Amino acid sequence: MSDQPAPHVIELHNVCTRFGDHVVHSGVNLFVRKAEIFALIGGSGSGKSTLLNEMILLHSPDSGSIQVLGETLERLDDQKIMDLRKRWGVMFQHGGLFGSLTVRENIGLPMREHTDLDDGLIDDIADWKLSMTGLKTTVGLQYPSELSGGMLKRASLARALVLEPELLFLDEPTTGLDPESADEIDQLVRTLRDQSKLTIVMVTHDLDLLWQVADRVAVLADGKVQAMGTMQELSASDNPAIKVFFDGPRGRSASSQAQRSQTAATDGSAPSKPK
Repeated sequence: MSDQPAPHVIELHNVCTRFGDHVVHSGVNLFVRKAEIFALIGGSGSGKSTLLNEMILLHSPDSGSIQVLGETLERLDDQKIMDLRKRWGVMFQHGGLFGSLTVRENIGLPMREHTDLDDGLIDDIADWKLSMTGLKTTVGLQYPSELSGGMLKRASLARALVLEPELLFLDEPTTGLDPESADEIDQLVRTLRDQSKLTIVMVTHDLDLLWQVADRVAVLADGKVQAMGTMQELSASDNPAIKVFFDGPRGRSASSQAQRSQTAATDGSAPSKPK
């Protein structure tokens, strides 16, 4: 078995972003490996969502370079941008589904735009993707406004997966969910990576999600990446910009639960959920 590190799916080099006089990024450098779950965290205004938008071509940095799936984004023409967007999927924080379309129609929309498949086959694939995310196919006949928060997240994820992407972007995948629904999303993210070998990049502030699924995490603060590493590595850091995520009650609780889960995995017992 090869000891060579996995190739990089995303690379950011000295990315700088400003909005007027406000500096958001002042030299961001990071990389994402193939088939890993990579998370971006940081305080409010640290530029997490802006960085995600730059990776998916919804915003351009003022300087620096971003490479995704071997393509340098600032060098792409319109056709290459279209081709690249077919290779990734995005689950937006608030779902991003069209309210006037049924869930099935929303999921099938990328296929209708980018393939020549007939409507019947598109509907079948949409139903299959719904099932992959744990929803019944009858949910496809409903409208987004009729879904609970957890169902809406899953439907949005089904749409993100419909073109069989190599790369998946998740924007706050568990925000607004009750603990049980959030835990189900945690498990789904792990399953998608393990079964499909997807590379997953997520922006989140959910410490439980980070401890349970993230392979590596990048901490944004003061316009730069303060550190990248596993949650275990970051939790030992003395950097004040990093310690803030671990020193509060939520951070201690999530860390304790992660340690209980690791212990349970070692001795074969089932971890108990915090009450």
